[in-house]
Amino acid sequence: MGFDAQFLGVAAPLPRVSEADAAASVELDSVHFTVVLDTVRRFARVTGVNIDGAALVELERGDRWQFDDRIPADWQAGPLVYADNDLDRGHLVRRRDPVWGPPEVAARANSDTFRYTNAAPQASGFNQSKELWLGLEDHVLEHARAYRQRLSVFTAPVLGNGDPSYRGIRVPLRFWKIAAWNTGNGNGNGNGNGNGSDTGDEGTLAAVGFIVDQAPLVDTGAVREPAAGEAPPLGPFRTFQVPIADIAAATGLVMPDLIAADRMPEAITELGWRRIEEPADILL
Repeated sequence: MGFDAQFLGVAAPLPRVSEADAAASVELDSVHFTVVLDTVRRFARVTGVNIDGAALVELERGDRWQFDDRIPADWQAGPLVYADNDLDRGHLVRRRDPVWGPPEVAARANSDTFRYTNAAPQASGFNQSKELWLGLEDHVLEHARAYRQRLSVFTAPVLGNGDPSYRGIRVPLRFWKIAAWNTGNGNGNGNGNGNGSDTGDEGTLAAVGFIVDQAPLVDTGAVREPAAGEAPPLGPFRTFQVPIADIAAATGLVMPDLIAADRMPEAITELGWRRIEEPADILL
């Protein structure tokens, strides 16, 4: 139950909230994933999911969103935020990622992702575009499936002070994602075992980080569709691979293991941010 920091065969702990944010945070475990909710902002500060690429199960999506009954409803951004506008209930832990294992376990994981604690408002052009969030998520999941690999993925909005107010919440304008894996031969690199131990090579932790921006797609006065040709300022693909240290700085989260495991040298671009124009540009 919940995120397993040892899932990869090497330690890959869930990023921790800072001491300043700890009092307003609650940790919620579900099947194969964990959400750490900010009860003031009413969105997750961090989520972590374990993905077993060799055991993924395809299930019908369903769409029955519900409050997490383990905590008060007013700690959660519920259906009124998403009613009659262009905002999607964007999964943070992607629905398909924790859906693996025996059928009854996979079914529970699928259902668990449809809690409002695992959602954040995303403009439909952001949430559904193959060139934005969905395209990045597809690439990460299909990599795990193709190589029968275990991954741990961490995702959340950047809860910025400048996020615009809307219906009693503030809409996050940027989202981040970190994918982590074990470099050892035993972690599903073609052998299908995925336990990190079959060759005696325990490997080391590796990770890559991304930031995606939906700011130009969100107008909380009208919540409009983007104008023709309009593009967010992060570039045509609107997604950057970034140093994980920059994600830690932007979010205030503590993640030394992931920073140390970062596969992206900061010198790769002038600013340390690498524009992603197609999936082949992603370093996994």
